[in-house]
Amino acid sequence: MGEEQGNLKTATDNNELKILGKLCLQAVINYGASWCRVCNQILPTFQELSKKFPKLSFIYADIDECPETTQNIRFTPTFHFYRDGERVDEMFGGGEERLYDRLWLHS
Repeated sequence: MGEEQGNLKTATDNNELKILGKLCLQAVINYGASWCRVCNQILPTFQELSKKFPKLSFIYADIDECPETTQNIRFTPTFHFYRDGERVDEMFGGGEERLYDRLWLHS
């Protein structure tokens, strides 16, 4: 199911994103795009941070590969934070420190 690197899973289509989201009790989903410069800059940090917060499940979803489930995403990157299947927070844009702080808050 998708590519996996450490604690980071990549959803390769709409169905996989739905399944991954339901399987995780605490998760952060990074909605990005291959053509987005900021997304490409923050993705390696997102991957590294997935190793520092093992209680959280990290999921990357490319909005072009998952158009049905990402149709309400208006900015890339967008990070959604879930607890027990419910979205509890979101963050727009990059920023390594901002992302670290938000992950720390939710871990």
